[in-house]
Formats: sequence, C-alpha cells, structure tokens
Amino acid sequence: MSKILGIGIATLDIINSVNSYPEENSEVRAISQKTVRGGNVTNSLSVLSQLNHQTAWAGTLGCKHDAGIILRDLEKHNINCRYVKTYADGKVPTSYILLNKSNGSRSIVHHRDLPELDFQHFKSIALEDFDWLHFEARNIEQTLLMLQHLKQHFPHIPCSIEFEKHRAGIETLYALADVLIFSKAFCLSSVQSEPEAFLKALSLRFSDKTLILAWGEHGAYAFSQETGMIDSPAYKPALIIDTLGAGDTFNAGIIDALLKGCHLQTALDKASRLAGYKISVDGFDISDYVR
Repeated sequence: MSKILGIGIATLDIINSVNSYPEENSEVRAISQKTVRGGNVTNSLSVLSQLNHQTAWAGTLGCKHDAGIILRDLEKHNINCRYVKTYADGKVPTSYILLNKSNGSRSIVHHRDLPELDFQHFKSIALEDFDWLHFEARNIEQTLLMLQHLKQHFPHIPCSIEFEKHRAGIETLYALADVLIFSKAFCLSSVQSEPEAFLKALSLRFSDKTLILAWGEHGAYAFSQETGMIDSPAYKPALIIDTLGAGDTFNAGIIDALLKGCHLQTALDKASRLAGYKISVDGFDISDYVR
C-alpha cells in the first residue's frame, strides 16, 4: 500500500444519456440523467483507492451545496480531503455531459469560476508523507512552482503528470516530472501527431523520462531508456457502457503498476486492461475487477 497525493480539480458532472448525438438546433429526450463527482485527478484517485492505496486530494472547493456532493463521493472512496482549499464564493467546476449510448462517446461543456490550487497552499502540505504525487497539467504557472518545489526539497518522491490538452507554457512542465502521461488528443494537436513519432521526438529531449501515450481504442504506447518504444493493445469489452473517465482509469493503472515495481511493458498492459474493464461498467466501481 502506497500513499498518493493527487493535485488537480474535482468537478460536478451532470450526465445526460441519449440514444445518439443530437443535431444542432434539435430537441431530444434523455434516456437518463445523473449528477456525479468528476475531475481527472479525483477520478484517478478513486480508482487507486480501490487498488488498495491511501489517497489524498489537493484542490479547491466552494462552500455551496454542490461541494457537498463532491466531498461525500470522495469520502465514499476513502480519499483524504484535508489538503483542500475552500473558498466562500464560487461555484464548483461543472461539466454538462452528453453520453451517446450508441457508441459510448461523450461531449462536454465545462464551466468554472473557482480559482485553482495555488503554490502557497501546496507548499504547506507535508509532502514527505507521500510515496507518489500525481498532477494535472493545468494552472501552468502554479503547477510549475509546485514541481520545482517538489524536485528541490523532495527529489526522492516520484511524480507523474497528465497532459490532456495543450495550454500556454505547458512544455515547461516536461523536465520536472518522472512519468509524463499524454492523451491521444494532446498528441493529435501536436507537430508530431503519430504516436511513435511523438514519443520519439520527446525522448530525444527528455531521455531520462518515462513517456506514456494513451491511444484509446487502439491501445497505448510508451518509451523509456530501458525499454525503448513499446506498445500494448486495447482491451475492448463486448459491450461499451461508459467511456467517461477511461483515460483517468488508465492513468491510475500506470501509477499502481509502477509503484508495485512492474516492468513498463507490464504496467502498460495492466493499465490498458483496467481501462478496458472500466468502459464496460457505469462509473468507477472496479470492485469486480480487483477481485
């Protein structure tokens, strides 16, 4: 069992399931609707908790009713929230999601007016209590300060960072994490948009990093000095139920396997299998998989 701190956002997800994605200026009836806790890092932490790790979240919340929904869900997954910074004003980030039941795709409209975690608050956390830190690549200036602080004062603590989408200055974060996890969307919007070319170009600049690229239904790729370029197939279930958070589940699988000392090829395969299982169920309950 390892102690893991996740730094990022938690959201309120309002999910409308529909038979097919609607045309513009049309009206459709939702098959179902649910309101749940979301957010990349907190999704990953909920999976890591079920994989028997002690997890904690560092992020921000408002004081309104919506925050209670998030906190209750995090408590259900045994995620420690003592490092959360609370604001008297501001609505929690809210994602309005259309889940297409015909193919499992999801389309998201996101709203936020709440500040993200700042470096001064992060610096007050007793980082020496943790075995691994996982970041979202957002809030770039503040995240850069956090990573610099971590590497200066706690260089022995490994950390990973997820790159989901391009943001101004995001490349400044590359050199400061041990494990860089990229999304397919991030790669496709890069100069090198083919997976192997993308990782190869990065490896020439950051040869000491473990580089990982999730590639959706086509599996995943990775590169390290030890392994060179490797890949893993996707493990597609017979029935796709919910793709929301599959990438966050993949990230959790990578962290879990590396913390347990697995070879990178094994970690990539385990994470792909776990993500494949996740899309066969609604939400993040992986209890049957863990058994």
